[in-house]
Amino acid sequence: MDRRAFILTAAGGLLAAPLATDAQQADKVWRVGLAVANPALRDALVAGLQELGYQEGRNIAIDWRQGSAGETRSIEDLVRLKPDCLVLPGQLRWELGRKLTSTISIISIDLESDPVASGFVASFARPGGNVTGIFMDLPELAGKEIQLLREAIPALTRLAVLWDERQGAAKTTGTSLVPIAIRADADLDKAVSRAMRSRPQALLVLSGPVIYVHRTRIVESAIRNRLLSASVQPELAEAGGLLGYGPNLAELFRQAARYVDRVVKGARPADLPIERPSRFRLLVNLKTAKALGLTIPPALLQRADQVIE
Repeated sequence: MDRRAFILTAAGGLLAAPLATDAQQADKVWRVGLAVANPALRDALVAGLQELGYQEGRNIAIDWRQGSAGETRSIEDLVRLKPDCLVLPGQLRWELGRKLTSTISIISIDLESDPVASGFVASFARPGGNVTGIFMDLPELAGKEIQLLREAIPALTRLAVLWDERQGAAKTTGTSLVPIAIRADADLDKAVSRAMRSRPQALLVLSGPVIYVHRTRIVESAIRNRLLSASVQPELAEAGGLLGYGPNLAELFRQAARYVDRVVKGARPADLPIERPSRFRLLVNLKTAKALGLTIPPALLQRADQVIE
């Protein structure tokens, strides 16, 4: 081979290499392990990925498990599949995932904990380790919810709380909290009856997978007991609760798709800043208020993003 032919052959090989790499990337099917009970939230993640150019069956596959947050088997199954990343919403899930793997990237949507204060990540700007995502410490939302309840019920002094034990938030409002934990579906039917023994004036429903899935049952039970209810999940007001204030979970799952996109393109969770929800909705169910004989102050109605009549 003469010198000119050799140069052309070598140059052709160099030019073809990036094209071959691009073709390989185009043919790659990325695998995402997802643990979430609600199909609507899975759909929201998929919709977010579609907006970024991913299509199930073509360049992305979702390995989905619907196990409850406290179930270890679902997370263990997903880790064994060795996906390109894991989407594990809620503190129980991502903490378990973190214990099971230090190499698979974990993305979480967690409205229950502060990962920096807990020592699980180094900082919000540079988490370190293999966990990142969208986080918000629940006491902030719980405190705001109590404030809204007191606007609606000025004489509020005793409040039952499903799932949490935050006496600190209550002390700032002059309200006595009665914490009631729900850890499984079997607890639901007994939870409100336990709450009624303390004779509360209202029920604050906090975050949690069991609560989200069974929010309609919780609200219906509260209404039967003529108990006003509010939640950090706006969806509770849509289900019949009095008030709902917080971020839209479906929007957060769509937002999480951006993390998936960056991780499969080579970014490390250690370098991806943790985000906080930036949009909050206030829903007021006027129909429920009227049914329970409560008049909502006009100022509160004016601030609502949605009034359900």
